[in-house]
Amino acid sequence: MEKNLEKLWQSVLGEMEVQLSRANFATWLKNSQLADERDGTLFIILPNNFAKEWVENKYHKNILGIARNFDDSVRKLEFMVSGQKQEISLKRPRQAEAPMFENKMNLELRVDPESNLNPRYTMNSFVVGSSNELAFSAANAVVQVVGTKYNPLFIYGGVGLGKTHLIQSMGNEIKARYGGKIRPKYVSSEKFTSDIVWAIRNKRMEDIKKKYRDVDVLIIDDIQFIGGKEKTEEEFFHTFNALYENNKQIIISSDRPPQSIPTLEERLRSRFEGGLIADIVYPEYEMRVAIIKSKLQESNRELSEQIINIVANKIRKNVRELEGVINKLIFYQDMKSGAITEKVVEEIIEKTVQNFSRRVSDAQIIRSVVEFYGISSNDIIGKVRKKEIVEPRQVAMYLLRDILDMSYPYIGEKLGKDHTTAIHAVRKINREINKNSSLFQKIITIKELIYKSQ
Repeated sequence: MEKNLEKLWQSVLGEMEVQLSRANFATWLKNSQLADERDGTLFIILPNNFAKEWVENKYHKNILGIARNFDDSVRKLEFMVSGQKQEISLKRPRQAEAPMFENKMNLELRVDPESNLNPRYTMNSFVVGSSNELAFSAANAVVQVVGTKYNPLFIYGGVGLGKTHLIQSMGNEIKARYGGKIRPKYVSSEKFTSDIVWAIRNKRMEDIKKKYRDVDVLIIDDIQFIGGKEKTEEEFFHTFNALYENNKQIIISSDRPPQSIPTLEERLRSRFEGGLIADIVYPEYEMRVAIIKSKLQESNRELSEQIINIVANKIRKNVRELEGVINKLIFYQDMKSGAITEKVVEEIIEKTVQNFSRRVSDAQIIRSVVEFYGISSNDIIGKVRKKEIVEPRQVAMYLLRDILDMSYPYIGEKLGKDHTTAIHAVRKINREINKNSSLFQKIITIKELIYKSQ
């Protein structure tokens, strides 16, 4: 059977999008293509030499492993830049793209250069449940009366729970509702930072001020990444004030609430807490089922209720992970031409979930805990008994046990304590996360920092 290269590559990209931060994926892989497959070698096109070298050195192993999960005949990857595409003597004509991917790619290409908004994100396609109801209601209210209610709107939650979808859909809804009368602009915090760096180097700060202050709605994604970047924080603080004083709407997303961003300046934290803070948490079972059915409908595909229930029960924490499993099942349907059995589903889910824990080291866990709490590794590993160190150390012990299933003696030794201290810490955190939503959210965020460090 002829292979559909577009489907294979989009499935690989779907997995990489789950593994990487949004900024890294957009920078290095979003514009890549799979040009051909020959004798087990995939020929991958990247837009320039810099991207080619970076992806080849940084992500080669990940991409190869993911590609082989989808197609076990893949043995090798060859990376090239766009100009080299014609040098490949293709042994078959490029197949027509499947409609499910064609629509997505066309939408990606139609990102509005003025607002940076992606039209595929709409409020109608945002699946609402108890886990995100407050955030969605606040978003709706802001769209109705831009700049006068819930300003700023600060939405936080874990990776893959729909923050970007929601904040971009607000921008698209505002554009549709008010036309050119209200002008939104979406930007990631990484892009905002890079613009500041460029402006400083080129002595063009006035251009940047005009760019971000001459809008009616500023939507900034992943604000936690500006913490500790002095010039970026200073410029954002003044931009925030300029917009706020003129009743311009500010919409912010983050992976954690303002008080949990240790490197954030107090004056910015104060501004963020002056508006409405809404969280998005893990979707409940019914919402996971709704998300799966929505994705299947978008792709014009079907799965049995039994298969949908298995996926919804097994994948509980990450909507992107949920979508990744669905993409794999659709790929299996197309390529294998066979019925999807429970065994197939279990195998796909197991590969998706376990792939993470296999790559994590104890050092990565400790490093992520230290980064989250803004402390030093010497504090958490040493004999320090300060009150502010107790929780981070207990959380580190809990995560070493939860993610890597390490023995209590090893955990104790790793953090300079005995095994009874490790047992106490793990049991305590296990009890607390069931009744302390703040601690639960911290655990989620730290796990995502670990995930991003892969």
